[in-house]
Amino acid sequence: MTQDSSAAGTLQQLAFYTTEVHPCAYLADREAVNLLADPAATMSTETYSTLINLGFRRSGSNVYRPHCPHCQQCIPVRVPVNNFSPSRSQRRVQRLNQDLSVTIKDAKFQQEHYDLYRRYIHSRHAGEGMDSDDPEQYARFLISDWCDTRFVEFRCQQNLLAVAVMDYLPGGLSAVYTFFEPDTAKRSLGSYAILWGIQQTQQLKLPHLYLGYWIEQSPKMSYKSNYRPLEGFHQNDWRPI
Repeated sequence: MTQDSSAAGTLQQLAFYTTEVHPCAYLADREAVNLLADPAATMSTETYSTLINLGFRRSGSNVYRPHCPHCQQCIPVRVPVNNFSPSRSQRRVQRLNQDLSVTIKDAKFQQEHYDLYRRYIHSRHAGEGMDSDDPEQYARFLISDWCDTRFVEFRCQQNLLAVAVMDYLPGGLSAVYTFFEPDTAKRSLGSYAILWGIQQTQQLKLPHLYLGYWIEQSPKMSYKSNYRPLEGFHQNDWRPI
């Protein structure tokens, strides 16, 4: 990796590096480069809250931001929750899932969560590499020892249907990942988890729910524009999309 000085003014005590070029996970026939916060540096929830407000994201303990020289399709997005109003279809999703109970748990490995994750990955992402994840890889992907992360369980009559992984930050919540039973498509549990996250952010009196990267040309990532109003980080500022 080669060091990149573009973020040096952001946090003076934190070094940033660019990764090697690698295939883009979302857009076919494109290559990607990430800007990576020094993995050896001491990270904290407070530092990450500053970085996420600058368009960064975490995967496990690594904090990164797309830094592709010839492509700016990955737009960091967040929902200003106090201005959010659910659409007709989103209200329908809320009604469909009124029977679910919600429990917020500390982020730690649980076999029941991992088994659900495996069923979800084999159904939704077969052949993409994630379906070979073992328990250690799963934990490294979702859990960080420096971040205040919770696993939010959604159950119907004690049956675990979905888990939403949420980071609790001083400036808002960040939706890390959601996985659910593959045969519950009619419930739209991925959408319901985001709607729950918006409500939870409101209840905590925090301003934003961060949704990661929106990519208009990628069906896997374009759905985030369904949550309005939506703000995107572009040219070093948050602007309405």
